Amino acid sequence: MKSEKLKEPVMKGNSLFVLKHRYLKKDETPKELFWRVAKNIAQVDLRYTNNVHQTAEEFYKMMSTSVFLPNSPTLLNAGRGFQQLSACFVLPLEDSLDSIFTTLKHAVIVQSVGGGTGFNFSSIRPALDKVGNVSDVAAGPIHYIETYDTALNRIMQGSKRHGANMGVLNIDHPDIVDFIKLKSEDGRIKNFNVSVGVTDEFMQKVIEDDSYVLVNPRNKQILKRIKANKIFDMIAECAWRTGDPGLLFLNRVKESNTTPQIGEINATNPCGEQPLLAYESCNLGSINLSKMVEDGEINWDKLKNTIHEAVHFLDNVIDVNKYPLPEIEKMSTSNRKIGLGVMGFADMLFKLKIVYNSKQGEETAKKVMEFITKQANKASQDLAEIRGAFPNFNKSIFRVPRRNATVTTIAPTGSISIIGGCSSGIEPVFSLVTKANVLLDADHKGSSITIVNPVFEKELKERGLYSKELMDKIAKQGTIKKTDLPKDIKEIFITSHDISPQWHIRIQAAFQQHTENAVSKTVNFPNNATIDEIKEAFILAWKSGCKGTTIYRDRSKKNQTLSK
Repeated sequence: MKSEKLKEPVMKGNSLFVLKHRYLKKDETPKELFWRVAKNIAQVDLRYTNNVHQTAEEFYKMMSTSVFLPNSPTLLNAGRGFQQLSACFVLPLEDSLDSIFTTLKHAVIVQSVGGGTGFNFSSIRPALDKVGNVSDVAAGPIHYIETYDTALNRIMQGSKRHGANMGVLNIDHPDIVDFIKLKSEDGRIKNFNVSVGVTDEFMQKVIEDDSYVLVNPRNKQILKRIKANKIFDMIAECAWRTGDPGLLFLNRVKESNTTPQIGEINATNPCGEQPLLAYESCNLGSINLSKMVEDGEINWDKLKNTIHEAVHFLDNVIDVNKYPLPEIEKMSTSNRKIGLGVMGFADMLFKLKIVYNSKQGEETAKKVMEFITKQANKASQDLAEIRGAFPNFNKSIFRVPRRNATVTTIAPTGSISIIGGCSSGIEPVFSLVTKANVLLDADHKGSSITIVNPVFEKELKERGLYSKELMDKIAKQGTIKKTDLPKDIKEIFITSHDISPQWHIRIQAAFQQHTENAVSKTVNFPNNATIDEIKEAFILAWKSGCKGTTIYRDRSKKNQTLSK
């Protein structure tokens, strides 16, 4: 089938801008991009059926109408020379120079073809520890994080951008204080997000104002006993200053490991939504929930069909993918993890006339994600009947055969939500009129684009309330609370800073309850938030069942992605 017969995608404004500057090949149109990707991913069906053209058409329709979009590496690389389609990787680290620099070499390879990487540095002996019979010479994990950052800063993801990384250090590591302060100096570490791996035991000691121990990973020797609250206060203060570190709740992550016989999970991808075993990768994709609302109601049949087709798409990606390392190929094809998520949740609530920070908003989050995970599991089971279960199924927690070890993830969807013309991930709308800084190349050169929420704009125009003057006023204020708009509009169309941190966490927890992997969500604070409020949010996230949490206090960084 030729692309001329396909319906032309409607791409304009910011969607077209991002496609042109980030995704399209030279002289390629959006239609040609989506068809290139659809044909490439559909070819896997030749192993099982003769309906490959029909599959390609269905994949094309999902993407070209922005009902579903895969992660950026798939859009960039499918059907091209790289053919590396996964977004998320975790690489192992052991306490030896050979392991440290082999992993660095592997990270360079992964990032050169478009992947982001996560590492847990907790196995590395502390700074000034013994090496052989010589004391006070060990470099320590902080040194190697900085070494990684410097080296990986030179690598471009698919010639489009620098790679992102997640660095984790567990709370009981003797160098934890230096790790917590690692990003207090804005700009010191350029390409790492950092998270402290905390246990339930530590969090309980924070609540009880008790002490805990720091342990040398080299010999398991207890080096120091320290007040948990002293460290927790430090974490909160540094997060208040710069947004880092976040927290990774290790017990929660380990409890949801679907293949515990294969290994232990102690790290995530750069944005925290994908906990992975060493050498695993995961390909992600997101359903545009805004497109699932018709005539003021959720079209559950449309959502169901989209879920099944999206699982089909993501499972195909595993087989057509060109993996950067044989170790990654082995783990990825043995567990076949996929991460189907959502974007446009805030827009969905706008269309449903539901307030984001309300019990109804919370229940909608639970209901939608429970439906998605249930249907994604059914789709994976259906694929297993035809294609077989994932090879490590017998070493998994499952009883019913399924094609994939995990099926759902909530990713941040920065660029693809702009392409899809919807709000990002499960975040509330940052501002109804937003200026977004879009990275265009590997030298951190970008462009500021203005994004007007399409649901809000449509509502105003239908009610005869739209004017350029009003939009300029909203752009300056960042909220509509002080406008003369009708009460019902001001109640529904709320923005991120109209929402308390507690409600940010409640929505994250609602999605996490029915998500097999993890949820990427930023808990936004106003600039005048206190350190105690940060601490309260961290504790609430832990108690609410989140697998991790990241906070951001407005204007705590010199350059932030979104601005009013």
